[in-house]
Amino acid sequence: MTQTLKQKLDKFYRDYDFKGRIANDPIELPHLFTRPEDVEVSGFIAACFSYGKVELFKPVIKSLLHRMGHSPYDFLLNHNICENRELFAGLRYRFNSNDDILCLFHVLGSLIRKYGSVESVFRRHYRSSDTSIEAGLAGMTEVFLGVDTSVIYGDAAKPKGFLQFFPSPARGSACKRMNMFLRWMIRDRDIDFGIWRGFPKNKLVIPLDVHIARISRCLGFTSRASQDWKTAIEITESLKTIDAEDPLKYDFALCHQGIARICSSKRCDECNFKLGI
Repeated sequence: MTQTLKQKLDKFYRDYDFKGRIANDPIELPHLFTRPEDVEVSGFIAACFSYGKVELFKPVIKSLLHRMGHSPYDFLLNHNICENRELFAGLRYRFNSNDDILCLFHVLGSLIRKYGSVESVFRRHYRSSDTSIEAGLAGMTEVFLGVDTSVIYGDAAKPKGFLQFFPSPARGSACKRMNMFLRWMIRDRDIDFGIWRGFPKNKLVIPLDVHIARISRCLGFTSRASQDWKTAIEITESLKTIDAEDPLKYDFALCHQGIARICSSKRCDECNFKLGI
């Protein structure tokens, strides 16, 4: 069964129109930039807001990046967010208030000035001996959450809207958005950028959302009902039996089966991967 499924998935991957689907994905936005530092910063921002419907969050991300000018990296490196409040006035998205957005930029700018890049923060906590990027992601998250946010909120409080940007595997979260960001930065194929060097692709963890969860249960990658870190790891380990070196190469295409409503709980009889068993 695994060999049959591998053949189907590999053909699906080879034939998939990655460039044609990029406009329906947040990865389109960091593709607007060429400098690696701008790709990283714009990618991180895009990932933070990538929840809900793509047609709702992409205009918000586009507006944020537009207001930052030609280089989001230079903007965060050289501008005091508190002195640029008016530039982002009125912007909010679902759980994230205007202050939450300002605080995200404040924290990101603070760490860029201190460490030079998001990659440097991640690398300080990544352990090459581990089977996944869990330690790097958890450590990076704690560094972000450790930045003083009183300049935005007036005290040391970190509201839910701000914390929503920074889930952690240490707290059991599937960390869909950050795993997606790490895929963009580390994978060097298809539409991913591969600008973070030295991190094996098979250490990545699947960006688990409702689409990947449903397809993975249908294909037998997991039997777990919850969408948490353990489920993400289980699905990733299943994908490693199909491609041990690059298990996440199927992620974008599989996820977009759900986003495009090709795969849904009401259309299982039309599944492209139905094995007939």
